Amino acid sequence: MKKGLTFLIGFSVIILAFTLVIGTPAATRAATINLTYSNFFPPSHIQSKLAAAWCKEVEKRTNGKVKITYYPGQTLTKGKNCYDGVVNGLSDIGMSVLAYTRGRFPIMEGVDLPLGYTSGKVATKICNAVYNKFKDPGFNDTQVMYLMAHGPGLLFTKKKAVRKLEDMKGLKIRAHGTTAALVKALGGTPVAMPMPELYQALQKGVVEGAFYPMEVNKGWKMAEQVKYCTLSLSCAYTTSFFVVMNKKKWNALPADVKKTIEAINKEWIVKHGEAWDSSDAAGKKYFLEKGGKIITLSKAELARWKKASKPVIDGYIAKMKKKGINGKEIVDFIESMLKK
Repeated sequence: MKKGLTFLIGFSVIILAFTLVIGTPAATRAATINLTYSNFFPPSHIQSKLAAAWCKEVEKRTNGKVKITYYPGQTLTKGKNCYDGVVNGLSDIGMSVLAYTRGRFPIMEGVDLPLGYTSGKVATKICNAVYNKFKDPGFNDTQVMYLMAHGPGLLFTKKKAVRKLEDMKGLKIRAHGTTAALVKALGGTPVAMPMPELYQALQKGVVEGAFYPMEVNKGWKMAEQVKYCTLSLSCAYTTSFFVVMNKKKWNALPADVKKTIEAINKEWIVKHGEAWDSSDAAGKKYFLEKGGKIITLSKAELARWKKASKPVIDGYIAKMKKKGINGKEIVDFIESMLKK
């Protein structure tokens, strides 16, 4: 009798426990996957806000199975260290600039060439298309979420208005990666530094100007330091950005979570491209409100700037040839997309 009662109680406990487990949502039963995301953009920047929204969207669509702690403004890793930070597990996900790790992504360097970009939407589309077609080996140690690129990169100066090529001579211009080669080709002196350091560099006179898209005037408050914008559209470049994830962390994710994240990534490519263009418009407005002046170049002068920048493109093709990469095919692919 005693044994029977003990069995009955034990059986009842098992049934109750089983019922509670079955009645609990799967997302609650499963262990939460906690990830970290490092971004060099400040929290107020539209691209940072989109990254934060991406984190929330992943959590929402995985029903809380994935939670991401977001670290904007270089609070976890510096922009130049972000990619290695993801590789080494300092952060699980990271967003930064490809050109900060010069030479690591040879194929993607072609995207940053001064080929006359027209918008962030177009540049972002081209950036992802180049990656999907040519698969830069530099990304082999991470899982690419998506790439993006800003609108036309233009020349901004603090004291000296640049109206012709000769005005560029000797000017100390902040530039990195391929843009540094452009500055040199145009007659200026390139000074490499990450974007977060530019404001103070202009303020202290370390540099006299910089190449960047219109959005930087508001997104990074650079309109407070520069006065002139030269519409160097014939050799307008772009800068490509990465969002990557630690490969081990990605491989450990359940298949359904991977599928969900990949779907979100496709949507965010479009959002980032559109955001670059809307923020360019806002940056231009802010620049003008701060007293900035826009210098329009004549067709003849634009042609001179385009011709002067051609060695940068030729140099890239020659450098890729030494690496066994068909740089001309990459450039031709980008130019064909720009024409479309």
